[in-house]
Amino acid sequence: MPAIDLPDADLYFDPLYLPVSEADLLFEHLLHQTDWQEDCIKIFGKEYLQPRLTALYATNKNPYSYSGLTLQPAPFPEPILKIKNKLQNDFGIQFTTCLLNLYRNGEDSNGWHADNERELGKQPKIASISLGATRKFKLKHIYNKSLKHDIMLPHRSLLLMQGNTQHFWKHQIPKTKKLVGPRINLTFRIIKNDKQKI
Repeated sequence: MPAIDLPDADLYFDPLYLPVSEADLLFEHLLHQTDWQEDCIKIFGKEYLQPRLTALYATNKNPYSYSGLTLQPAPFPEPILKIKNKLQNDFGIQFTTCLLNLYRNGEDSNGWHADNERELGKQPKIASISLGATRKFKLKHIYNKSLKHDIMLPHRSLLLMQGNTQHFWKHQIPKTKKLVGPRINLTFRIIKNDKQKI
């Protein structure tokens, strides 16, 4: 799987990570069978509805908090557990948690942020599986404003972010005026108990 050569980052991208038939079935299953929720987040002290739907699954009961929102996980359903096991076999990473995002159309988005919450540890490992419509993934360096990079994330692709990436880069899924269908993003993370070192 090719690395993406960016300074202060550890990124790997595989546009064909899942077999197309498996990805097609998984997309349809998650789109219709997931208990999607739309929550409010706090941005600069004001509350807004997230411009996307989410769901959280985990092998433990540890919540995940961001932007003033705390999500409580449900147990992994079998189709997502299968992907988690594949990632573990391929990369040796034992993910505990999966945050799902559903971008219903081009109006749904995710603003500039870094996945640097304390519960993710010092060097977060995040594996992002994309299903459905292709969306643009934008990166910008936090300190060197001239460093920017865009990646198109197609159906069945994998983007793995690890090392110091979250300390030096922010990322987003911007809105688009193009007519695009729904996209589901599975973001696998490691969230351990407070007593465990992360």
